[in-house]
Amino acid sequence: MQITRIINNNIVISEDNSHREVVLMGRGLGFQRHPGDVIDSDKVEKTYIMKDHGMTHRFQQMVADIPIERLEICNEIIQYAKDTLQKNINDNIYISLTDHINFAIERVEMGVPFQNPFLWEIKKFYYQEYLIGQAAIRMIERKLKVTLPQDEAAFIALHIVNAELDLDMTEMVSMTKLTQHILKIVDECFPDQMDKESVFYERFITHLKFFAQRIFTGNEVESDDTEFQEIIRNKYQECLDCVEKIRIYIKNTCNHDITDEEMMYLTVHIKRVITR
Repeated sequence: MQITRIINNNIVISEDNSHREVVLMGRGLGFQRHPGDVIDSDKVEKTYIMKDHGMTHRFQQMVADIPIERLEICNEIIQYAKDTLQKNINDNIYISLTDHINFAIERVEMGVPFQNPFLWEIKKFYYQEYLIGQAAIRMIERKLKVTLPQDEAAFIALHIVNAELDLDMTEMVSMTKLTQHILKIVDECFPDQMDKESVFYERFITHLKFFAQRIFTGNEVESDDTEFQEIIRNKYQECLDCVEKIRIYIKNTCNHDITDEEMMYLTVHIKRVITR
């Protein structure tokens, strides 16, 4: 491959065999080089291939001013997340997470505190991603000698979840708020009855996470199993009344009608989580 453009001493632009624009990173990769020069493949540490030209352009603008050691640790964190989760992660995370971590480090260096208002919720709803966020903080401290606050583990987790679900950050925050409010409604319907240490509570949280995702993506569960729905209505009327409050809340805040099937599944989960 040949250099088509030089971003800085460590980052250059080239084209792959499919004529897609790629961003190549490596220490000294662009030092004293010129467009048209053959790229020293031994120096290439990371190749970025974005989905579209707009994303590639944004990435180029961002990495131009970020120290290479921060780019390297962000790559390490993202690879660790991919290896740990074994899920598809949107490549946009190379932009969003790298930009966030760079800004977080700058805030620490300037002595500007920043709290995450959803720390508890993120720890509870996205625990696996939160553990990755904690590991990321340790990696940053070990490699860059910068200590980020624990709140940043939750921010990093959100970026990872966002890349998993392929949603933008605004939708991600809205999903977290929605999940939080549904739990509040259930707690108001059944005060002090939710067993938050039980496996059923963990399953309920997981269900709510994907339920919120389905609402924002418009991909809800539907079924013609009217017999199942009738059984639930007859057995768990008190829980169904609680779900009706959830349905009204979602209609009023999201202008969205949840399906009967979704209501039945919520009812079953609530029944399990309040039964000790």
